[in-house]
Amino acid sequence: MNHPIRRRTALACLGLLASLSSFAQSTDWPAKQPIRFIVPGPAGAGMDLFARMIQVPLQQALNQSIIMEYKPGANSIIGIDTTAKSAPDGYTILIAPSSAIAINPVIQPKLPFNVQKDLIPVAQVGAAGILLMASPQSGFKNLQDMVNYAKANPGKLPYGSWGNGSTGHLVMEGIKAHYGLDMPHVPYKGTAQAVVDLLANNISVSFTDIASPVPHIRSGKLVALGATGSARGPALPELPTLTEQGYKFDADGWYGIFAPAGTPPAIVTRLNQEIGKILAAEDTRQRFSQANMGIPPHKNVQQFTGTVRSDIELWQGLARKANLKID
Repeated sequence: MNHPIRRRTALACLGLLASLSSFAQSTDWPAKQPIRFIVPGPAGAGMDLFARMIQVPLQQALNQSIIMEYKPGANSIIGIDTTAKSAPDGYTILIAPSSAIAINPVIQPKLPFNVQKDLIPVAQVGAAGILLMASPQSGFKNLQDMVNYAKANPGKLPYGSWGNGSTGHLVMEGIKAHYGLDMPHVPYKGTAQAVVDLLANNISVSFTDIASPVPHIRSGKLVALGATGSARGPALPELPTLTEQGYKFDADGWYGIFAPAGTPPAIVTRLNQEIGKILAAEDTRQRFSQANMGIPPHKNVQQFTGTVRSDIELWQGLARKANLKID
């Protein structure tokens, strides 16, 4: 004999128990254990720099330790996959660049995760372009110098980026198509390695993050040829953008904080609010500015989710237009 009323009651009880479990989890959080902060790049690179600016004050705000965990390689895929497969309990968060979130699915359709289904956007951290860097031995002073040399020496000027599908890879492939250049791509595991090879003159040009080369630029050990983005960087106001130099690329990238899908909304909202307070603090704004990164107006979870969705469409369109491929 069927008992539809009993089944409905049982299902309702199960749903109530699940809701109560989620509520208890979110009200106890984060007292249970330290929080893992996944950085899908090497220590010392720009992503790590900005993650650490968030880490210490967030620990204080949550009264809980936050442990940095580095998962470099494959344009952040390893670190994103680790996060996507972690328990959605609020004890794993991720920082990731917009390029890794948006471009990877275009050039690597068999990713082990789906960023729009397996991650929850939590908060935006900064907005800026990236830097086109050169070793002083190259003799390049600006974009046109590099273009002129590459045209005269096809195939003899390799360029670096922090991985297949990175913003640097995308921008340089666009430059190559625009000017008709033959420049082989050298993908690194992160910007830190690219900067090391620039300093050693093992590679003449590379795109890097917006922050980590700044001390080397000021000391004269490296030369900045230009920056992408809609405006000049706050720490390098004398450096023209690529758009100012004749190659239009004014889309801004960002770093974002994400959590595994299924993380209780109350935890996601709390993280968003605390990170918003940290970014609004004057000392944080000064540190970001000194690191050449702008801080946009605070976005709540819904607003940042909208930014992620719209930028996925934008960056994937640019990647398809540039016919971006894995090298």
